[in-house]
Amino acid sequence: MNCGPNPRPHVSPRGAAFTLLEVMIAMAIFFIAIFAILSLVAQNLRMARSLGMGEVDFGSVAAQIAQTNTLTEGMLSGDFGDAYPGASWNANITMVSTNQGTLASRRSEQGLFQVDITIDWPQNGLVREETNSILLYRNGTGQAQMGNP
Repeated sequence: MNCGPNPRPHVSPRGAAFTLLEVMIAMAIFFIAIFAILSLVAQNLRMARSLGMGEVDFGSVAAQIAQTNTLTEGMLSGDFGDAYPGASWNANITMVSTNQGTLASRRSEQGLFQVDITIDWPQNGLVREETNSILLYRNGTGQAQMGNP
């Protein structure tokens, strides 16, 4: 039963498949594109890693210390938690002057204190360090005043 012409034209066996040369050229173009994309991704990752967390601001440590009602001479230390992983701080608190005008009564919690804050944080495989100082005045009533040296 032949109902008419064949709807599919007859294709020769040579035209029905890709040649080995065409496949090799297509694979070469594919691999060149893949390696270019991988190179771009690697470059972007390096740039993002170099941005890291940037500079750690010592203002948050200064604010934390300034909020305390009383200061005593000595060392304080801490870290920044998840905000800056790997970063830590140390604060050295020394009395500069007292209300009595002499440093003989250092047990007093009244007077002018110098707080030297040192922050260490990792950046690009190195450990960076920054040191700053603030002056805090405690008058014994629990109220604080702050100023830069």
